[in-house]
Amino acid sequence: MSEKLKVGVIGVGVLGKHHTRLYKQNKQAELVGIYDANKAAAKAVSEEFGVKAYPTIKELAAACDGLSIAVPADIHYEIALDLIKDRKHILIEKPITSKIEHAEELVQLAEKNNVVLGVGHVERFNPVMGFLEKQAGKTRFIEAHRLAPYPPARPGMHRRGTEVGVVLDLMIHDLDIILHMVDSEVERVDAVGIPVLSKSEDIANARIKFKNGCVANVTASRVSPEPMRKFRVFLTDSYISLDYAERSGVMYTRGLLGIKKIAVPVDDHNALEKELEDFVKCSLTAIRSGKAPTPKVTGRNGLEALKLAVLITDTLNDYNKHYKVFEK
Repeated sequence: MSEKLKVGVIGVGVLGKHHTRLYKQNKQAELVGIYDANKAAAKAVSEEFGVKAYPTIKELAAACDGLSIAVPADIHYEIALDLIKDRKHILIEKPITSKIEHAEELVQLAEKNNVVLGVGHVERFNPVMGFLEKQAGKTRFIEAHRLAPYPPARPGMHRRGTEVGVVLDLMIHDLDIILHMVDSEVERVDAVGIPVLSKSEDIANARIKFKNGCVANVTASRVSPEPMRKFRVFLTDSYISLDYAERSGVMYTRGLLGIKKIAVPVDDHNALEKELEDFVKCSLTAIRSGKAPTPKVTGRNGLEALKLAVLITDTLNDYNKHYKVFEK
């Protein structure tokens, strides 16, 4: 049996290209090949990294044990379904799918077929998360801001991420972290959001009330001039401010002489690299033991984040309809 996981990458756009590069560097992975519907893009990445570009997904999958899916969200389901049926281990970029019923089917099938199903909520691997997770039990209020410029045009294709609204495109990263931090069911959601340059919402805000009393206020935008990825957590005894982009943070806590400021300890690393390492390790364990282990971000984690994202999207759409936001 090979000591390396035979892997492939489906979709070599911005994220898929990074998957390709990092798999190439991973000592436990053998990068077999790539596939992209855009043959010119596939050829360019093939030449850059010295890897075979396969003509079809089926041919690539036949040569692999595990695959990354880095294509638009609205086609995640159809690709992942066939791969799981063929008992391939897969890592799907977020969101797991664009529809809840599709995600539920993938999760159930992966469990039935005993394959690894990971979801690319990469912020879970951010260097600041190790510290944040230790404070999870004290969480009372969360404030998250994830802002980005509008994605650039791509010839013959929609702009990256705009096949879904900004809630499923960007906010879902923070929703996954919030669900990971708050061990409670959602009690109520209030949300607003509007389309600016695309057909679905490009900027949105949600206030999430949990049954244990914790509250999260989350804002996402893909029409902002300056990017921002900040996460603030108010605990029972302190306050933490994190900057995901800068991979840094500070903690404010009460001391004998007033408020103390403490730098958050960070073991700096590449989050996507760690995500792929986790997927490769889990897949190799599954092959060697015959039992699929649990990746750091499971298919069920991806499903729960999607459910909350869809609830927020439905809520903001109902708000716009009720208040006749777009009626002249």
